[in-house]
Amino acid sequence: MSKSVFNSIPISVSLNSTLEAEDIQKKQDDNKKRLLFISSLAVIVAVAISVIAKLLVYLINFITNVSFHGKFSIADTSPVGSSLGIWIILIPVLGGVIVGLMALYGSKAIRGHGIPEAMEQILTNQSKIKPTITYLKPISSAISIGSGGPFGAEGPIIATGGALGSTLGQLLKISHNERKILLAAGATAGMAAIFGSPIAAIFLAIELLLFEFSPRSFIPVALACITGAAGHHFLFGQRPVFEITTTIATASNMALLAYSIMGIIIGLVSVGVTKIVYQIEDWFEKLPVHWMWWPAIGGIAVGVIGYFAPKTLGVGYSNITEILSGNLPIKIIISLCVLKFISWAIALGSGTSGGTLAPLLTIGGAAGAILGIFVQRFFPTAGVVLPLAALVGMASMFAGASRAFITSIIFALETTGQSNALLPLLAACSASYFISFFLMENTIMTEKIARRGVKTPDSYEPDILEKITVEQVMDHSGLILSSENSIAETVTWLEKEPEYKSNYFIVSNTQGEYKGIISSSQLYSRIHLPETKLQELIKQKSVYVESSNSLRTAIEIMANEHIDVLPVLSNEPQNIIGILSYHNILASYKMGIDDDKRNRPHISLKRNSLKLLVHGQKVIRFFTLKKD
Repeated sequence: MSKSVFNSIPISVSLNSTLEAEDIQKKQDDNKKRLLFISSLAVIVAVAISVIAKLLVYLINFITNVSFHGKFSIADTSPVGSSLGIWIILIPVLGGVIVGLMALYGSKAIRGHGIPEAMEQILTNQSKIKPTITYLKPISSAISIGSGGPFGAEGPIIATGGALGSTLGQLLKISHNERKILLAAGATAGMAAIFGSPIAAIFLAIELLLFEFSPRSFIPVALACITGAAGHHFLFGQRPVFEITTTIATASNMALLAYSIMGIIIGLVSVGVTKIVYQIEDWFEKLPVHWMWWPAIGGIAVGVIGYFAPKTLGVGYSNITEILSGNLPIKIIISLCVLKFISWAIALGSGTSGGTLAPLLTIGGAAGAILGIFVQRFFPTAGVVLPLAALVGMASMFAGASRAFITSIIFALETTGQSNALLPLLAACSASYFISFFLMENTIMTEKIARRGVKTPDSYEPDILEKITVEQVMDHSGLILSSENSIAETVTWLEKEPEYKSNYFIVSNTQGEYKGIISSSQLYSRIHLPETKLQELIKQKSVYVESSNSLRTAIEIMANEHIDVLPVLSNEPQNIIGILSYHNILASYKMGIDDDKRNRPHISLKRNSLKLLVHGQKVIRFFTLKKD
């Protein structure tokens, strides 16, 4: 036996090429059908969650009316104006007891504000949420909020929408990635249904739930959010949720500077808010009582604060609107900023069922209004106006605490309808995000699951392997076995050439036609006679890649066929021009990571620094085993 050297091997693969083209077209058609199917399911989930959102608001109103006013009504109301006097303190405590019992005997997953729990299920449990959350979460949240809990309706409805999408995904035969899309679609459709903010809801999905930006995920979520917004217009009305009656004028450059500084201050506040919330949660963990009683203990603080400041109780969307109006007295604004925060932080730390968005908006809006009043008094020429200062504070608080940067800006615009606020919002939210990023490792959304060892993605870059082609990393020399050689001949030769040991070998016939791939376990198996031809060992179908394919495509083929080497065929004519192994892929992946981290100039200011590098032409050489 001898090894012969040749530059290329002609391959007869016209049939394979036709089959591959048909397979690619079929795969594309199937992907489009799946996208249409998942999009249809997302719209169905959005319609359902829109109705549930309205029912949740009715339920919160009903419990609030019964608890604080002693009447059976679903009319919009708040705990303010209750005639209970000091007995008002017991209402949040009673609500906490009920929520604790529901968590103990129903599901512990109803505790918390919903988004971190959804993120955890996406990252660790293939987006599987218990179906019971679909009804336990809204009911427990309605009891918590209706009994005075300082939360908004958006957190529970986001959690409920996610649970509904996940449940539907578990009932149907779909992949876990498609289930993730349905979960995100249901959650963000719920947000759009409550606030009428579909674009912000889409970005919320991208920044906090999907961890990707692709048509397969974006289209279903966008359709769900549009449907949720349509449900809001139909069930809640078409006016902005936080309507500002006056039109905000375009901010001057001096005002933009002031709002940027306010963003820095609010960013520092958002870091403090997040750390205090989780510090309180740690304190509850150390209490020598069962966690079921924690919501009731938190309810004591909520009730006491609510007795002295009734505006801190309940949903408080009207508080946000009043803050944005710029007409509230400074004492009320300070109480909403400080006392609402204390009430909410203790309640959330106790593990009751509630949300974070509305409280953060209230606290941030009040802090922004306080800063705006300060600037107006001491720097009157800055051109700061109170409604915009409150709006900037509201958005930058959410941007700093959650780092949902784009969501924060778009949400403020959609819920107020004030397009002139774009630049101030961009400036303040950028400053707040900057401060949060450098001073806080995790956010209010990710700290809880980070403590459980769950890492959330912090960047959404394209797949490195999608950007690298096979041609860039393939080997231009390698070993090809002849199908006419026997097992004995091949094994004997390979023992003399240890550098060619591999798990899989590419096989061609004596005319150079690509026949298939065999494994080393087949080659060294004792069940075959030594004189058996390699042709008889081939079981793998003739799989290959082309030089223009991405490494991601190559990996998918390797994974599907359970092999670690592939021949690379040219387009026209289709000849073997290289060999791709998993070593090439790992090396290229490391190279891509190193390139992202390598800092180097590409243009030098030094004279005579350009050099012409001439590389020798690569010689394509293959070795094949043939009989003497």
